[in-house]
Amino acid sequence: MHRVNVSGCITLSTYIKSVEIYFYMCYNVCDMNIEYYRQAVFGQFKEKFEKLYEMLVNGNKMYNLTAIIDKDDVFIKHFLDSVVGEKYFITNAKVCEVGSGGGFPSIPLKILRDDISLTLIESTGKKCDYLKSVVDNFAFCGVQVMNIRAEDGARMPELREKFDAVTARAVARLNTLCEYCLPFARVGGRFIAYKGRCEEELEESLNAVKTLGGRVECVEKFELNGEKRTIVVIEKVAPTPQKYPRGRGLERKRPL
Repeated sequence: MHRVNVSGCITLSTYIKSVEIYFYMCYNVCDMNIEYYRQAVFGQFKEKFEKLYEMLVNGNKMYNLTAIIDKDDVFIKHFLDSVVGEKYFITNAKVCEVGSGGGFPSIPLKILRDDISLTLIESTGKKCDYLKSVVDNFAFCGVQVMNIRAEDGARMPELREKFDAVTARAVARLNTLCEYCLPFARVGGRFIAYKGRCEEELEESLNAVKTLGGRVECVEKFELNGEKRTIVVIEKVAPTPQKYPRGRGLERKRPL
Protein backbone atom coordinates (compact mmCIF):
# COMPACT_ATOMS: atom_id res chain seq x y z
CA MET A 1 0.00 0.00 0.00
CA HIS A 2 2.95 2.31 0.74
CA ARG A 3 6.49 2.05 -0.60
CA VAL A 4 8.90 1.32 2.26
CA ASN A 5 11.49 3.91 3.20
CA VAL A 6 15.25 3.43 3.27
CA SER A 7 15.17 1.61 6.61
CA GLY A 8 12.67 -0.88 5.22
CA CYS A 9 9.67 0.23 7.31
CA ILE A 10 6.96 2.84 7.35
CA THR A 11 6.10 5.20 10.19
CA LEU A 12 3.32 4.31 12.61
CA SER A 13 1.23 7.32 11.59
CA THR A 14 1.49 6.37 7.91
CA TYR A 15 0.51 2.80 8.71
CA ILE A 16 -2.53 3.93 10.73
CA LYS A 17 -3.65 6.20 7.89
CA SER A 18 -3.21 3.33 5.45
CA VAL A 19 -5.42 1.08 7.56
CA GLU A 20 -8.08 3.80 7.88
CA ILE A 21 -8.13 4.53 4.16
CA TYR A 22 -8.25 0.81 3.31
CA PHE A 23 -11.21 0.38 5.66
CA TYR A 24 -13.18 3.28 4.24
CA MET A 25 -12.47 2.56 0.58
CA CYS A 26 -12.87 -1.22 0.72
CA TYR A 27 -15.35 -1.99 3.48
CA ASN A 28 -17.42 1.15 3.90
CA VAL A 29 -18.46 1.44 0.26
CA CYS A 30 -22.20 1.98 0.12
CA ASP A 31 -24.79 0.51 -2.17
CA MET A 32 -26.06 2.66 -5.03
CA ASN A 33 -28.75 2.37 -7.66
CA ILE A 34 -27.52 4.34 -10.69
CA GLU A 35 -30.36 3.08 -12.86
CA TYR A 36 -32.97 4.53 -10.48
CA TYR A 37 -31.43 8.01 -10.82
CA ARG A 38 -30.93 7.60 -14.55
CA GLN A 39 -34.68 6.99 -14.89
CA ALA A 40 -35.37 10.09 -12.82
CA VAL A 41 -33.19 12.35 -14.98
CA PHE A 42 -34.12 10.89 -18.38
CA GLY A 43 -37.69 9.92 -17.53
CA GLN A 44 -39.80 11.28 -14.68
CA PHE A 45 -38.11 14.71 -14.49
CA LYS A 46 -36.81 14.96 -18.05
CA GLU A 47 -38.89 18.02 -18.97
CA LYS A 48 -37.45 19.98 -16.05
CA PHE A 49 -33.91 18.91 -16.85
CA GLU A 50 -34.43 19.92 -20.49
CA LYS A 51 -35.42 23.35 -19.23
CA LEU A 52 -32.39 23.50 -16.93
CA TYR A 53 -30.13 22.52 -19.82
CA GLU A 54 -31.40 25.39 -21.94
CA MET A 55 -30.88 27.83 -19.08
CA LEU A 56 -27.37 26.50 -18.48
CA VAL A 57 -26.34 26.81 -22.13
CA ASN A 58 -27.75 30.32 -22.43
CA GLY A 59 -26.34 31.40 -19.10
CA ASN A 60 -22.94 29.97 -19.96
CA LYS A 61 -22.57 32.53 -22.74
CA MET A 62 -22.66 35.32 -20.15
CA TYR A 63 -21.42 33.76 -16.94
CA ASN A 64 -18.81 31.12 -17.91
CA LEU A 65 -20.47 28.43 -15.80
CA THR A 66 -19.07 25.22 -17.30
CA ALA A 67 -16.74 23.84 -19.94
CA ILE A 68 -19.21 21.01 -20.55
CA ILE A 69 -21.94 22.06 -22.98
CA ASP A 70 -22.68 18.95 -25.08
CA LYS A 71 -26.19 17.90 -24.15
CA ASP A 72 -25.45 14.23 -23.48
CA ASP A 73 -22.42 15.16 -21.39
CA VAL A 74 -24.38 17.73 -19.37
CA PHE A 75 -27.14 15.24 -18.61
CA ILE A 76 -24.63 12.63 -17.42
CA LYS A 77 -21.72 14.62 -15.97
CA HIS A 78 -23.75 17.40 -14.35
CA PHE A 79 -27.35 16.29 -13.86
CA LEU A 80 -27.04 12.57 -13.17
CA ASP A 81 -23.83 13.01 -11.21
CA SER A 82 -25.56 15.57 -9.00
CA VAL A 83 -28.61 13.50 -8.08
CA VAL A 84 -26.90 10.20 -7.20
CA GLY A 85 -26.13 11.54 -3.72
CA GLU A 86 -29.82 12.32 -3.05
CA LYS A 87 -30.26 9.53 -0.50
CA TYR A 88 -27.82 11.19 1.92
CA PHE A 89 -30.10 14.22 2.40
CA ILE A 90 -32.72 13.62 5.08
CA THR A 91 -36.36 14.57 4.57
CA ASN A 92 -36.88 18.36 4.78
CA ALA A 93 -33.12 18.80 5.06
CA LYS A 94 -31.74 22.29 5.48
CA VAL A 95 -28.84 22.26 3.00
CA CYS A 96 -25.91 24.59 2.39
CA GLU A 97 -23.93 24.41 -0.84
CA VAL A 98 -20.44 25.90 -0.87
CA GLY A 99 -19.07 27.24 -4.15
CA SER A 100 -22.31 26.77 -6.06
CA GLY A 101 -21.04 27.91 -9.47
CA GLY A 102 -23.57 26.62 -11.98
CA GLY A 103 -25.70 25.06 -9.24
CA PHE A 104 -24.38 21.52 -9.03
CA PRO A 105 -25.40 19.42 -7.23
CA SER A 106 -27.96 21.77 -5.63
CA ILE A 107 -30.34 22.56 -8.51
CA PRO A 108 -30.72 18.98 -9.82
CA LEU A 109 -31.24 17.83 -6.23
CA LYS A 110 -33.97 20.43 -5.76
CA ILE A 111 -35.70 19.21 -8.93
CA LEU A 112 -35.88 15.71 -7.44
CA ARG A 113 -36.39 16.76 -3.83
CA ASP A 114 -38.58 19.82 -3.45
CA ASP A 115 -38.75 19.15 0.30
CA ILE A 116 -35.16 20.32 0.88
CA SER A 117 -34.31 23.97 1.49
CA LEU A 118 -31.12 25.42 0.04
CA THR A 119 -28.66 28.15 0.88
CA LEU A 120 -26.31 28.60 -2.08
CA ILE A 121 -23.00 30.26 -1.27
CA GLU A 122 -21.10 31.71 -4.23
CA SER A 123 -18.42 34.39 -4.20
CA THR A 124 -18.81 35.46 -7.86
CA GLY A 125 -21.62 37.97 -8.33
CA LYS A 126 -22.42 37.06 -11.95
CA LYS A 127 -22.84 33.40 -11.06
CA CYS A 128 -25.19 34.44 -8.27
CA ASP A 129 -27.24 36.33 -10.86
CA TYR A 130 -27.53 33.14 -12.91
CA LEU A 131 -28.50 31.05 -9.86
CA LYS A 132 -31.19 33.57 -8.90
CA SER A 133 -32.61 33.44 -12.43
CA VAL A 134 -32.85 29.64 -12.22
CA VAL A 135 -34.57 29.83 -8.84
CA ASP A 136 -37.06 32.36 -10.21
CA ASN A 137 -37.74 30.45 -13.45
CA PHE A 138 -38.42 27.21 -11.60
CA ALA A 139 -40.38 29.08 -8.88
CA PHE A 140 -38.44 27.18 -6.23
CA CYS A 141 -39.46 27.76 -2.63
CA GLY A 142 -36.96 27.66 0.21
CA VAL A 143 -33.89 28.65 -1.82
CA GLN A 144 -31.64 31.63 -1.08
CA VAL A 145 -28.51 32.68 -2.96
CA MET A 146 -25.78 34.46 -1.00
CA ASN A 147 -22.95 36.36 -2.68
CA ILE A 148 -20.32 35.77 0.00
CA ARG A 149 -17.10 33.83 0.51
CA ALA A 150 -17.45 30.53 2.35
CA GLU A 151 -14.89 31.49 5.00
CA ASP A 152 -16.90 34.63 5.78
CA GLY A 153 -20.26 32.88 5.77
CA ALA A 154 -19.01 30.20 8.15
CA ARG A 155 -18.45 32.88 10.79
CA MET A 156 -21.96 34.30 10.53
CA PRO A 157 -24.05 33.19 13.54
CA GLU A 158 -27.11 32.61 11.35
CA LEU A 159 -25.15 30.14 9.20
CA ARG A 160 -22.54 28.51 11.41
CA GLU A 161 -23.48 24.95 12.43
CA LYS A 162 -27.08 25.49 11.30
CA PHE A 163 -27.41 22.95 8.45
CA ASP A 164 -28.44 19.32 8.29
CA ALA A 165 -26.20 18.86 5.27
CA VAL A 166 -23.45 20.78 3.52
CA THR A 167 -22.37 19.88 0.00
CA ALA A 168 -19.77 20.89 -2.56
CA ARG A 169 -18.66 19.65 -5.96
CA ALA A 170 -15.44 20.38 -7.90
CA VAL A 171 -14.39 23.26 -5.61
CA ALA A 172 -11.08 22.22 -4.00
CA ARG A 173 -9.18 19.26 -2.59
CA LEU A 174 -10.95 17.47 0.22
CA ASN A 175 -8.80 18.72 3.10
CA THR A 176 -9.46 22.31 2.01
CA LEU A 177 -13.15 21.62 1.42
CA CYS A 178 -13.53 20.26 4.95
CA GLU A 179 -12.40 23.57 6.41
CA TYR A 180 -14.79 25.49 4.19
CA CYS A 181 -17.77 23.18 4.71
CA LEU A 182 -17.77 21.44 8.09
CA PRO A 183 -18.25 24.71 10.07
CA PHE A 184 -21.69 25.06 8.43
CA ALA A 185 -22.91 21.60 9.49
CA ARG A 186 -24.70 21.08 12.77
CA VAL A 187 -23.50 18.35 15.10
CA GLY A 188 -25.26 15.24 13.82
CA GLY A 189 -25.35 16.68 10.29
CA ARG A 190 -23.28 15.71 7.26
CA PHE A 191 -20.81 17.09 4.77
CA ILE A 192 -21.44 15.40 1.40
CA ALA A 193 -18.55 15.89 -1.03
CA TYR A 194 -18.79 15.01 -4.72
CA LYS A 195 -15.39 13.96 -6.10
CA GLY A 196 -13.68 11.98 -8.83
CA ARG A 197 -11.14 9.36 -7.82
CA CYS A 198 -10.04 10.53 -4.40
CA GLU A 199 -8.16 7.84 -2.48
CA GLU A 200 -5.16 10.16 -2.07
CA GLU A 201 -7.35 13.15 -1.19
CA LEU A 202 -9.24 11.15 1.39
CA GLU A 203 -6.03 10.01 3.02
CA GLU A 204 -4.59 13.50 3.21
CA SER A 205 -7.87 14.87 4.62
CA LEU A 206 -8.14 12.62 7.68
CA ASN A 207 -6.42 15.12 9.99
CA ALA A 208 -8.69 17.94 8.77
CA VAL A 209 -11.80 15.79 9.24
CA LYS A 210 -10.87 15.01 12.84
CA THR A 211 -9.70 18.53 13.69
CA LEU A 212 -12.91 20.10 12.39
CA GLY A 213 -15.25 17.76 14.28
CA GLY A 214 -15.96 15.19 11.60
CA ARG A 215 -15.84 11.43 11.07
CA VAL A 216 -15.82 9.66 7.71
CA GLU A 217 -19.17 7.88 7.58
CA CYS A 218 -19.25 6.44 4.08
CA VAL A 219 -17.33 6.43 0.80
CA GLU A 220 -19.41 5.60 -2.26
CA LYS A 221 -17.55 4.71 -5.45
CA PHE A 222 -19.27 4.36 -8.81
CA GLU A 223 -18.83 4.95 -12.54
CA LEU A 224 -20.73 7.20 -14.95
CA ASN A 225 -20.06 6.37 -18.59
CA GLY A 226 -16.68 4.92 -17.67
CA GLU A 227 -15.57 7.81 -15.43
CA LYS A 228 -14.80 7.01 -11.82
CA ARG A 229 -16.75 9.09 -9.30
CA THR A 230 -16.86 9.18 -5.50
CA ILE A 231 -19.20 10.58 -2.88
CA VAL A 232 -17.58 11.09 0.50
CA VAL A 233 -19.98 11.44 3.43
CA ILE A 234 -18.54 12.96 6.60
CA GLU A 235 -20.63 13.00 9.77
CA LYS A 236 -20.32 16.01 12.08
CA VAL A 237 -19.69 14.50 15.52
CA ALA A 238 -18.36 17.53 17.44
CA PRO A 239 -18.49 21.32 17.14
CA THR A 240 -15.88 22.90 14.89
CA PRO A 241 -13.35 24.96 16.92
CA GLN A 242 -14.06 28.67 16.59
CA LYS A 243 -10.73 29.45 14.90
CA TYR A 244 -11.82 27.59 11.77
CA PRO A 245 -12.08 28.46 8.95
CA ARG A 246 -8.84 30.44 9.25
CA GLY A 247 -9.46 32.73 6.26
CA ARG A 248 -6.83 34.75 4.34
CA GLY A 249 -6.56 31.85 1.91
CA LEU A 250 -4.92 29.57 4.46
CA GLU A 251 -7.45 26.83 3.75
CA ARG A 252 -5.76 26.37 0.35
CA LYS A 253 -2.23 27.57 1.11
CA ARG A 254 -1.74 25.51 4.27
CA PRO A 255 -4.47 22.85 4.46
CA LEU A 256 -4.89 21.02 7.74
